[in-house]
Amino acid sequence: MAMTYAQPMPRRYTRARLAVPALWRQVIRASEKEDVAIVPEPDRSAYTQLEIYDGVLAAFERRDEVAGVLKASADRVIAVQRLREEFGLSHLQATALLDLPLTNECRDRISHRAAELRTALNR
Repeated sequence: MAMTYAQPMPRRYTRARLAVPALWRQVIRASEKEDVAIVPEPDRSAYTQLEIYDGVLAAFERRDEVAGVLKASADRVIAVQRLREEFGLSHLQATALLDLPLTNECRDRISHRAAELRTALNR
């Protein structure tokens, strides 16, 4: 039996860049699997998740301005830079915001998850 090994990841992929899409897959796809409990990622601290959620929720309040920035940006890198400059977001928050649909349903799920994290951290 031949064994296969995973190819090493190129240097440009860092743990932070790979963790954000996985985090948002948990939030966005939660409604598809209502009967399955969301298990938090083991390598992401709750404080970092809460930081991302707070930044995204603040950007949801200025949804039209965010959409304008995204339309005016030529590519993803420029969009992240402009979101960071204009809204005072961290790199993780801006990257996460690009991966989200700007819908009310998504905002409600994120605010619910942020409230759950706050109560868990305040215990």
